[in-house]
This record gives sequence, structure tokens and C-alpha cells, in this order.
Amino acid sequence: MWWSIPYGPEKAHRWGPETATLNWCEEDYYLTTYCAEIVNTLTNGMFIYLGWKGLRNCISEGHDRIFLITFLGYLLVGCGSFLFHATLWYSMQLVDELSMIYTTCLMCWATFGYGHTPTIQALLSLFLFMIAGSITLIYHHLQDPVFHQNAYALLTTIVLCRSWYMMETRLRSTQSATVTRMWTMVRYGLSFFLGGFLLWNTDNAYCSQLRLARREVGMPWGWLLEGHGWWHLLTSWGAYYYIVYGIWLRSCLDGRQGEYECVWKRVWSLPVVRRRKGLAVNGKANGVGNRDSAGPNGGVKKKV
Repeated sequence: MWWSIPYGPEKAHRWGPETATLNWCEEDYYLTTYCAEIVNTLTNGMFIYLGWKGLRNCISEGHDRIFLITFLGYLLVGCGSFLFHATLWYSMQLVDELSMIYTTCLMCWATFGYGHTPTIQALLSLFLFMIAGSITLIYHHLQDPVFHQNAYALLTTIVLCRSWYMMETRLRSTQSATVTRMWTMVRYGLSFFLGGFLLWNTDNAYCSQLRLARREVGMPWGWLLEGHGWWHLLTSWGAYYYIVYGIWLRSCLDGRQGEYECVWKRVWSLPVVRRRKGLAVNGKANGVGNRDSAGPNGGVKKKV
């Protein structure tokens, strides 16, 4: 290339031996002794930024606590993945991968527990705790990434299908335009996920050729060929869309669409659910209290 920096040889490992059961197509320690995989590490910055953005939105707009906790889990995924790719330690690998499972279990609770009694919600919490614990123990024993990937995909699919069912059966007849817009958000979120998955698998399938191409063009152009880095960027967007969609769906199921709106101006902008202008931040507008919210049938539902 007309301007580029050549890839260097592998440098000393600042963080000691690589104990992780996985290693990606990006070469190790080629830029600095302080970071094993520089692109795979730094692209987690998108997770950290979006996690922080989601936390601030949940706090400022008074969204249900379960989504605040979910965004904390999302943020943990980004921090864990950052440390994993920087060190290639097995302990950090577990933080990265298992936090994905735990965060999805939180969304599972938010989806399946909605509208049920505290007793049912407590039983669901116990069941999901057992599921998450079983996955943790089995994965630690097998140390098989395929098991983790399948468990994550299955949990995510179950949650998405349940949320789509609730959206269609409870909102379609009364909020058809909103449901159509929600489906648009779902399609874009899934496109980000699937696009990232495709690039990641391309990275795995053609690793040797991609490594040669990266060294041929040098840095920073070779960084554009890091498929796992693209996976981080695209899935961070997809997961963010997924959580915001959950917040939006919950506000509509609660009958609070007059109080909240989803602000999403264009495809490449980040959606956010906010109180409509002119409504009090403390949630007392329209007779809605800060701790309780109107249920789908006009009753009062404790915020969870």
C-alpha cells in the first residue's frame, strides 16, 4: 500500500503463557507486548460505550430495573472480552463467554416473567439460575466452545421467539404501526448479528490466506480484514438493538406508549427509548408513579 506500517514479529508475552482454550486468526503480540490481539481487544470498546449509554438511559428515563441489570451484563461482556483478547487467559475467557449466557438469562427472565405473580417470577429466577449454573459447570468441564455457542444461540432464539409472540398477540390489534416499526428494528438487529457471524466464520475458514493478505497490505489496512473484530462491532450493535427493543416492547405492553417513545431517526443511528417531551422525569406525568407502572389492563404492576 502507498502508506502502511509493516506487521512486526511476535513480541514477548507481557501477560505470561496463553491459557485460553481458544485463539483467533489475529496474530498475537505483533504490535505491543502489552496486548495479545490488538484489534480484537480494542473493538470491544463499542460494547463498553454502548453499555454505558444503555445504563445512563435506564437511569435517566426510569426504565424497569431488569433492563438496567441487563445492560450491566452487556457491559461485563465487553470488559471481559477486552481482557480476554488482551491476555488470552482462560479466566478472562470465562468472564467473556459466560457473561453472554448470564445476560441472555436476564432477558429470558424479563420476557417470560412479564405479567406473572411474584411467586412465578421467583420460580423462574430459580430455574434460570439452575440453567446458567449447569451451563457454567458443563462448559468448564468440557471446555468446548461449540457447546457454549450452541447454548447461547438456543437461549437467544427462545427469548426472541417469545418476545415476537408477545408483540404480535398483544400489540398487533391495537398498535399495528408500532409493531411494524418494531419488526424493522428486529430485522436490522438480526442483520448485524448474522453479518458479524458470517465475517467471523470467514475469518476462521480462510485464516491463513487472510494473514498473508494482512501482512501484504500492512497496518492499519490489514486491520480491516480482522473478521473477529468485525464480529465484536456488529454484535455489539445487534445486542444493543435487542435490549432497546425489549425496553420498547415492555413500555408498550405496560400501556405507556403515551409516555415513552422510541427515538430512531435512521438505520445507522442508535435507537433509544425516552420519555416524550414535556413529561416529568420522575415518572409522575399522566398519573404514573416512579415505582409502579400501569399494567396492560390498566392495573398497577410493580416495576421489575
